[in-house]
Amino acid sequence: MPCGEGEPAGVAAACGGEMINRGGRYERILRQLQGLIVGASPTLIAAMATVSAVLHAKMPHHSWTGFYFVAGEDELHVGPYQGPAACQVLKGQGVCLHAVRTRAAVVVPDVAAFPGHIACDSRSRSEIALPLVKDGRVVAVLDVDSNEPAQFSAADVAPLERIVALLLPFC
Repeated sequence: MPCGEGEPAGVAAACGGEMINRGGRYERILRQLQGLIVGASPTLIAAMATVSAVLHAKMPHHSWTGFYFVAGEDELHVGPYQGPAACQVLKGQGVCLHAVRTRAAVVVPDVAAFPGHIACDSRSRSEIALPLVKDGRVVAVLDVDSNEPAQFSAADVAPLERIVALLLPFC
């Protein structure tokens, strides 16, 4: 099947230079994760590991997919993830800490242009980070990197927020 064929309207994504649509893929992933997590995952870490594994396997533009836990006012510690070795501690700056401070998703089409970007993998070119917020407190951040520029947009935010929301009962 050609790249993107059969995808319903929704999120546009690069696919070998061709723009395709991710909306249908996100919906299928959400349904799969609901079945794997709701009433099945024993802990937050198990649920996060499942989210990371499924997103990483199903979204070919993801080069790193995982979570960072808030460990202090200005510090994050790596949690479950898929991809190359990660920074174990993030301090003081970076996309993930910006998501924590703003309590909002951060979409970075070009990580080289983001002030204070922390390059855990020098191949990373674009990134999206979404906070997991429970009772007004950020517990963790879903962080996704791509080795290609401009792989994430505002259209990715709502579907990923629905996926992250599956983790709220564990917080």
